[in-house]
Parts: sequence; structure tokens; C-alpha cells
Amino acid sequence: MSKHIAIIGGGYIGAELAKSLDNAAEVTLIEPRSHFVHAPAMIRAVVDPALLDRALIPYDRLLKNGRVLRARANGIDADGVTLDDGQRVAADYIVVATGSSNATPFKPVGDDIDGLRQANQRVHDQLNAARRIGIVGAGAVGTELAGEIAHAMPDKEITLISDTGRLFPTMPEKLGTALASKLRDAGVTLVLGKRAENLQSLTEPYAGRLKLSDGSELEFDLIFPVLGSRASSELLDGLPDTQKSTANRVKVDRWLRPSSLPNVLAAGDLADAGDGMTIVATSRQLPWLKATLKGLISGKPLEQMKPYKPWGPKAPILVPLGPKRGNSFLGLFTAGDLLTRKMKGENLFVRKYSKLLNRA
Repeated sequence: MSKHIAIIGGGYIGAELAKSLDNAAEVTLIEPRSHFVHAPAMIRAVVDPALLDRALIPYDRLLKNGRVLRARANGIDADGVTLDDGQRVAADYIVVATGSSNATPFKPVGDDIDGLRQANQRVHDQLNAARRIGIVGAGAVGTELAGEIAHAMPDKEITLISDTGRLFPTMPEKLGTALASKLRDAGVTLVLGKRAENLQSLTEPYAGRLKLSDGSELEFDLIFPVLGSRASSELLDGLPDTQKSTANRVKVDRWLRPSSLPNVLAAGDLADAGDGMTIVATSRQLPWLKATLKGLISGKPLEQMKPYKPWGPKAPILVPLGPKRGNSFLGLFTAGDLLTRKMKGENLFVRKYSKLLNRA
């Protein structure tokens, strides 16, 4: 008899995993949004709203055999998933990949795609009208946003603020140094090692004055708070023996199990498996998940299969600063403009994900 697999969350893990298992099992993908939200393109869409329609990709062509349920999961147990309308989805194996939330307009609030479109246009209009831009948080989103604005709107005065002493402090120093040099060359002011102490919002861009931890104050026409993602892990709170780590992530064992339920796996931003909250991390988890679930489908016990091994300190990262410049760490070396542009900067993987969802 065919095995039933329920995948909760249609992001970078869920969509590709569902498609890869579509011919191997009875797959149900549970996703409350009507569209896949391609996060890297959402950053550029702030300066170029014409990109938005290519960054939001409908799910309706993803699966040929399985089904995509536009619904929100409300509970998990050993036998399946309960939806918020009370409907049950029976499953032999459950993969939870509910992702993370981020600031507006980079990800939608809940499942509101129309609201995301409106937020994108609103923030684009605010950006057009603003002269002095403050970006608080110099992780991947904040750094890329600074680069995108500097490239597309060189007349803006952009200040990137971080409480760390250098960009990407957990990565090789050469990466942060090179990115900082290119940002300064593009006219971006970097304020490093200082914390913004009076943010009025952690999720919405706004105009106002920022007070920094050294007592200085800066006035901006538009402030983007981009202080990192927070895992959407509430669905797992009721499972037995579940433990949280930082950023609301859930601890998992060597086989990505977040609880004592043997048939429930967690992956992506949700799972603290030793990887960062990046799309690159999913590129390592996906092959393991595909192979492991196919092994489970064929009757092989989980503990007899290879446990998951995270990237560790060699995890790559690609940081474009607009479509032409940027730097990347590729595990053994730091790459510059050419490789970063070819690998990500030019098209931001838009074609890849359009193809994945059978739209290209």
C-alpha cells in the first residue's frame, strides 16, 4: 500500500520535497498561502515592484498526483494533521517546514498575499519619497537591501546600522570586509558596533529619529527594521519532549525529529539542525530528506539510515548588492562580483523557482 506523507509549509523545503515525492507516495502539502513567496526577490521588489509578480508564484501547478491543500495546520499527532477547520489529514510521515517570519514587506503577514502586494507598493512609494534611509540590522536582508537601494536609487542617503563590529561576524573576515568596502563605494554609510535603542516598530518601515547606544541620534525619512527572522514554530509547541533554542527555533535530533514522535520531522528555518536560517541550508537538508523519506517509504528504519549532517562553518552564503556587485563565501574561498552576479545577483533564482512550480 502507498504511504501517506503530509508536508506542512510550502516554502523552500516543503514545495520541492512535495514535488520530489509526488511519484513515490501519496503527498499532501498543507499551505495557507495561495502563492510561493520567493524571499530574495522580495528585497529587490522594494526598489523594483515590477519584479513582484515573478516573485509570487501560484501553487496550483506544483503537483500532478498529490494535492496542495490551502489550509492552516492546527495540530499534529502520530496519525496525522488536524486543520484549523477541523478536517483531518491522515499521514504515515509528517514533515513540518513552516519557515519563519520577517519584516514587512519581505514576507506576508500570515497568508495575506494581497496584503503583501499592497505593502510592497506602499513601501516602494515611501522609499521613492524619502531622501535619508536608515536600515537597522546588517544580516543578509539588511545588507542586500542597502545594496539594492544604492544601485537603483543612487541619489538616496543610506545608512546601514549594526550592533556588531563588522559585517557577517560569524563568516570569514574577508567576506564582511569586501562587502563593507563595496557598500561604502556605493555611498552607503556604515554604523557598526552601535545598537538602535528606540525602534518604534520591529516589523514596519517608518519615519523618525533613531537613538544609538553611544548616545548619538540620527533622523531618517524612512527606517527599515530588519533584525532577523523568527521561526514559525508554534505548531510544534504541543508535541511531547519538544525544546526551543534561539529565535523560536526547535531543537531536533540527528534525524531531524523535534519530539518523541518517531514519524514527525522538522526542517528549514523552523529546525535548529546546526544550519543558519538561509536558503543555502535548505539545499543541504533537501537531498537528505528526499533520500530518507524514500527509505522510510520502502520500509527501512530511520535509525538505520545516515543521520543529517549540517553545513557547519563551511556553509556558503551569497550576498548580492544589486544585480551587478556583491560577494559570496563558497566554503573554500570568497568570491567577488562576477560569481555572485552569475550565481544569484542577476536573476535571484527566480527562474529556478518558477520552474519548480511548473510555471516556466
